[in-house]
Amino acid sequence: MSDNKRLADMFHELADALEFLGENFFKIAAYRKVSRLLESFPGDIREYYEKNGYDGLVKIPGIGENIAKKMEDYFKTGSFKKYDEIKKKVPDTILKMLNIQGVGPKTLRIAYDKLGVRDLSDLVEVATDGRLQALRGMGKKKVENILKSIELFGKLQERIPIGLVYPIVKRLRKIFLSDKRVSEFEVCGSFRRKKETVGDIDILCISDRSGEVIRDFVNLEGVTRVLAEGETKGSVVMENMIQVDLRVVDAESFGAALQYFTGSKEHNVHLRTLARKRNIRISEYGAFKNGKKIAGRNENEIYEIMGMDYIPPCLREDRGEIEAALSGNLPRLIKLEDIKGDLHVHSLYSDGTASLQQIAVKAMEMGYDYVAVCDHSKAAYYANGLRIDRLKERNREIDNVNEELGKKILLKGTEVDILPDGSLDYPDEVLAELDFVVASIHRWKKQEDTTHRILKALENPYVDTIAHPTGRLISKRQGYMVDLDKVLQRVSETGKAIEINAYYDRLDLNDIWAKRAKELGARITIGSDSHQIEQLWMMELGVFVARRGWLEAQHVLNTLTLAELLKRRAERIRQYS
Repeated sequence: MSDNKRLADMFHELADALEFLGENFFKIAAYRKVSRLLESFPGDIREYYEKNGYDGLVKIPGIGENIAKKMEDYFKTGSFKKYDEIKKKVPDTILKMLNIQGVGPKTLRIAYDKLGVRDLSDLVEVATDGRLQALRGMGKKKVENILKSIELFGKLQERIPIGLVYPIVKRLRKIFLSDKRVSEFEVCGSFRRKKETVGDIDILCISDRSGEVIRDFVNLEGVTRVLAEGETKGSVVMENMIQVDLRVVDAESFGAALQYFTGSKEHNVHLRTLARKRNIRISEYGAFKNGKKIAGRNENEIYEIMGMDYIPPCLREDRGEIEAALSGNLPRLIKLEDIKGDLHVHSLYSDGTASLQQIAVKAMEMGYDYVAVCDHSKAAYYANGLRIDRLKERNREIDNVNEELGKKILLKGTEVDILPDGSLDYPDEVLAELDFVVASIHRWKKQEDTTHRILKALENPYVDTIAHPTGRLISKRQGYMVDLDKVLQRVSETGKAIEINAYYDRLDLNDIWAKRAKELGARITIGSDSHQIEQLWMMELGVFVARRGWLEAQHVLNTLTLAELLKRRAERIRQYS
C-alpha cells in the first residue's frame, strides 16, 4: 500500500471514529477532506515530504499546521499520536462495521450504547431478533437493508476463484472495447497477474468523456449495487458477487497507472526503492526525474527507464523477477498457443457429459493435435469408474472415432486411482494397452501422509503423470498431507511428470510448487480435468499457473507434438524392461 493510500485510510478511519464518539463536526470534516486530498494527490506524498519538508506540506491547499504535523509524525514513526489515541477508544471491530453500507457512525453508536453491539456477530444478532428495529430512528425496512448489506459485506471479504471471475471480465472487456468513447482499456490487479483467487476487479480506461463512461458503467446490466459514482471513478457490485472499480485516467499516465494498479504491492515497493536510488520517482501518474516526467504513457517505459526487460504481469510478485529483468534472464514464458493438447479429460463413459465424438470435434475446433480421455478407474465407483470390460469397450470406440476422423486425435487414457497401499486400480497388463496414464488420489484418511502412496505409484512404468497432487479444492479443502519436495524429486528422477490441474477450483499444483518443479527438473503436464465440453477452456487457467511458476514451453509435455509425446513415453517405458 502506498503512503498516499495508507495516510488517506488513517485519516478516514480517524474521522469515522470521531463521528462514532460524537466529536466536533468541523474536525471530522477536516479529516475527511485531507483523506480525499491524499487519495488524489499527484505524486508520492512521502517523496514530496522528503524533498520539501514540513513547510512544503503546509503549502498544500487543504493541509493546515495540525494536519501537517500529524503527517510528519507518520513519515518519521509510521503513525501519529491522535490516530493511536482514538484507535484505543474505538476498536477495529467497530471501524470494520462502518464499512457496511447503511451502518453509519450514529446508527452504530446507538446500537453500541443501547444494545451492547461490539462486533459484527452482535450486530447480526440484534438485527435479526428485532431489538435493532425497536430503536428510535430505525424501522423494518432499514434493518432489512442492513442485513442485506451485512450479507454482501461478508461475500466481498472473500476472495473468489479466478475461473468464476473470468466470465464477468470477458463481458466487461467486450463492452468497453466496443465503446467508441474509450480509446484504451485494461483490467489490473490480481486478475491481470492471474492469481488463483481475486478480491475485486480493477479496471483502467482512457476517455475524454469520463463522466458519461462512469454513468453508463454504474448502470450496466448485472450491476446489483452502486457503491460510488464520480466523474473519473465508479465502483459497483456485479452479480451480487464481486466489487468492480473503474478509473478513467489521462492518456499520458495510462501506462504508469496500469503498472501501479496491477501490483503486486511487494513488486511495486521493490521497483520504487530501486528507482529512488537512481533519483527517479515512480507513481501511478508517471516516472519523474529532477521534476521532469520521463515516462508514463506506456507501461513498458516504466521498466525501460530502469534498464529492465519488460516484466509480464504474472511474474510481478517480488520473487526474483526484478533481478532477472535487470540481468536479462527473464524466462520466455509458455503461452496458450504452445499447447498441443489436453492431457486430462473425462467422457460420458465415467462422470463426464460429452461423447467421445463430441470431445474429438471440439478438440479439433480448438486446434489441438490430441486429447487424452482419462475416465475414472473402477475404485471411483461414485464417479461411475470403469470396470476393465467397460474400459476396453471405450478404447474400441476411441479407435472408431479416430478412424472416422482420419487422425489419432483421442488418446486412450485413464485417471487411475492410487490405492491406500500405493498400488494402482488397474493391473499392468491393462495399463500397457493405454496411450496415457494419469494416477491420482481421491480418497484418504484424516491426517494421512500420502507421500508413500504417490512415490510407489511413480515406480509403475506405465504412469505418466500424477494428477492434482495435493488434493486441494480452493473453495472447500486444503487437501491431504504430502511431501511435495520428495515427490517432485522422484518425478524428476523417473522421467515422469506432475500435473497442473486447470480446473478452476483446483489449480493444483499451484504456482509456487510449479516453480519448484522446474528447479528440480520435474516435467509438467496441464490437464483441464474437463467433465463438460464447456470446461475445456480452463486449459487457459492452467497455463496461467505455469506462467506464474516461471515455466517455459520446454518444461510442459503438452507442448510436444503427438509423435514426440508418444515417442518419449515409449522410450521411458523401455527403460523399465
